[in-house]
Amino acid sequence: MDARIREHAEVIVDHSTDIEEGDNVVVYLPSEAEDLGVALHELIGDRGANPLYLNYSDRADRAFLRAREDDFDTPSHHLAMYEEADVVILARAGPNPSEKSDVSPETNAAYRRAYQPVQKERLSTRWCLTQYPTGGYAQLAGMSTEGYENFVWDAVNKDWDEQREFQAQMVEILDGADEVHIVSGDETDLTMSVAGNSTLNDYGEKNLPGGEVFTAPVKDSVEGDVYFDMPLYRYGREIEGVRLTFENGQVVSHSAERNEDLLTGILDTDEGARYLGELGIGMNRSIDQFTYNMLFDEKMGDTVHMAVGSAYGETVGDENETNESAEHVDMIVDMSEESVIEVDGDVVQRNGTFVFEDDF
Repeated sequence: MDARIREHAEVIVDHSTDIEEGDNVVVYLPSEAEDLGVALHELIGDRGANPLYLNYSDRADRAFLRAREDDFDTPSHHLAMYEEADVVILARAGPNPSEKSDVSPETNAAYRRAYQPVQKERLSTRWCLTQYPTGGYAQLAGMSTEGYENFVWDAVNKDWDEQREFQAQMVEILDGADEVHIVSGDETDLTMSVAGNSTLNDYGEKNLPGGEVFTAPVKDSVEGDVYFDMPLYRYGREIEGVRLTFENGQVVSHSAERNEDLLTGILDTDEGARYLGELGIGMNRSIDQFTYNMLFDEKMGDTVHMAVGSAYGETVGDENETNESAEHVDMIVDMSEESVIEVDGDVVQRNGTFVFEDDF
């Protein structure tokens, strides 16, 4: 086994989820990630915890969704599993990231609504979502298989204490702030309040790799226009050139240069899908290539991302409303040129460089 796989498993067990004796651990992986599963089980056994190993298949998911179409119930047995779990480990790894591209947006939305209680229960555990490198994801990224393996493990197996300290400087700026103003090029000019909300430092715990700081906008505060100039991959399809206009926090108009119908389906999932649940700032300089995989792309330096849909409860202050939705869809703005982030009127990032960096 590649030694980097064992190191990946050690980061998950000891850093990301802090598995302890007696923990009930769900390991939820595609068959392509079996080596990671083996390494995880050795470590889980050594820590005295109890694993439950499940395989998932995008082909099987596609078959179910297309057969059922729009009549979904909340799967109580799936919910019960997460109610008994202390830790959940998931990895993306399938051979074909486009496997579910012919599932309709309406079906995806209906399933997300029914699955929302399960998702909420999973998020209450000590969970970690990571990536295992496979040929399918390498092809999606436009990289060789070996090149993609190097890319993934360089981003995952790093000094997370050092990364946490770097990002803590941005957390300090945002915590206690009132207003964030984001400008990029001619098409993005957006303001939002973050007053009373908390900023979290993602250094490889719930998402591995980590590399962002994120908070939630006050729900009805978002105003202006944003052009997401970097594409996203959702439900096996690419959405490109997204433009959103916000008034009183809500998306009042939208368009996309590619697969606008899928974007519309996401926004129509429920009322909360038309509000922002997250503002994130990418700070992982080890991720320097766009790969059509949001787990990595949203962490890139010189970017910000915003998610329509649900907010993470930990980021919302007691006096503010938590946006609820069955969706949480991140979209990215390239901030490397003609761009600024202002916090309470002060420029804190210009053209991707932070105020606390030497070359600001």
